[in-house]
Amino acid sequence: MGITEIAGLILLVVAVVIAYFAWRRIRLLREGGVHVALRSQFDDRGRGWHLGVGHYRGDQFAWFRVLSLGSGPDQMIARDGLEIDARREPTGPEAYAMPAGATVLRCKVGTGEIEIAMGPDALTGFLSWLESSPPGRTIPWAS
Repeated sequence: MGITEIAGLILLVVAVVIAYFAWRRIRLLREGGVHVALRSQFDDRGRGWHLGVGHYRGDQFAWFRVLSLGSGPDQMIARDGLEIDARREPTGPEAYAMPAGATVLRCKVGTGEIEIAMGPDALTGFLSWLESSPPGRTIPWAS
């Protein structure tokens, strides 16, 4: 096998992987997903953000990382234990890894703290979902 055949095979594999990620992202968005960036490890330099697609599943917010080979959600956030701690605009270095016009929410969840960044329309939907808990439940969050 010559170098050109090996290079061609490598390019074919890269093209298939890129096509898979594109197909996965389109499929998640068509199923009612919203663009959401998430990070669970905080860094003052704006690192640690991962782009993804979020889905509402009853009392759970399922987050799927865009560049992931797994088929299931990478993070499940329960509405019950979610509390919005702070809201802010992204800093300069962070803006590259977020949806356009995003707002960053620092949230307390059962496993610790996370930050979620989403655009204005997705944020409105997220806050509505959070507020719409069934009767009799308390909503421990502040906007």
